[in-house]
Amino acid sequence: MNVPTKLGVFAAALLIVFAAAYAIAAGVAPDRASTSPAESAHADHNAAPQSRTSASSPGADQVRGVSMAAAGFILGNVVAPHASGVQAPLSFEILDAAGTAVTDFATEHDKQLHLIVVRADGTHFRHVHPTLSPEGRWTLPWQWATGGSYRIYADFVPAATGQPLTLTSTVEVSGDYQPAPPTAESRQSSVDGFDIELAGHLRAGAECELTVTVRRAGQPVTTLQPYLGAFGHLVALRQGDLAYLHVHPEGVAPTAGQLAGPQVRFATTAPTPGRYLLYLDFQVDGAVQTATFVLDAPTGTPAPTPDSTAPSADPHAGH
Repeated sequence: MNVPTKLGVFAAALLIVFAAAYAIAAGVAPDRASTSPAESAHADHNAAPQSRTSASSPGADQVRGVSMAAAGFILGNVVAPHASGVQAPLSFEILDAAGTAVTDFATEHDKQLHLIVVRADGTHFRHVHPTLSPEGRWTLPWQWATGGSYRIYADFVPAATGQPLTLTSTVEVSGDYQPAPPTAESRQSSVDGFDIELAGHLRAGAECELTVTVRRAGQPVTTLQPYLGAFGHLVALRQGDLAYLHVHPEGVAPTAGQLAGPQVRFATTAPTPGRYLLYLDFQVDGAVQTATFVLDAPTGTPAPTPDSTAPSADPHAGH
């Protein structure tokens, strides 16, 4: 066999060997889509972590007002007095996903937008209703009583979606600031000659009924006037992050000129155990008053009230 022929046979043999080796390697080596341990760790680090609260927890849908943006809408372009004692407009816009100011809102509780303002320690609560300009800017005259960090909540229903939203933003105000100490649970409130008592319990993850009773000079008040589509309006905030809870009045909406009292009932759900700050607005003789309460929401079923008239369970029942 001459030299060229020998070289050709040798080359063909090498090709056969290499092809066989490649086939064996492909059968036993990991697929290229599987990464090395280092690459896998890098991929896990960059991947979005699975939230422990991604599953809907009881009462989670009751929490609003924890973000300045939701459902394609943004609470933006907030302008407010920079210091306490300064009188100047407080204004803002509700922007859509394109950054355009929204001008079309549905009416909810007699208003197109409810503005809630409260200092971070739960004091200096105000529930007001700014005016909407044709360009989509909400404005009202404003003056801060003290310095501090304030949360503002815009509670509204965009006509485009029909879904209620509560967006929030923070305003830092310079000036004298004396933080209020942590508040203990409180079911009684007195304001402008009225004594208001709150009955009922909050329970994490379950809807509960709360009842307020209004008295003046020890006598039941039966001249409560409709206010914001009900005989009272209740706002609940979770102490700590001031998450805004959805609270709705029980019963049929009152008609113009109708009076009621001394009790008003509400239903709400505490999303988590903790302490909740409650603010009740009610109207008598054309004047709106605000009562404040603090309730704790424990885990599990709350104990019955001392005056409960429910019959005791028979220990022998079922035996």
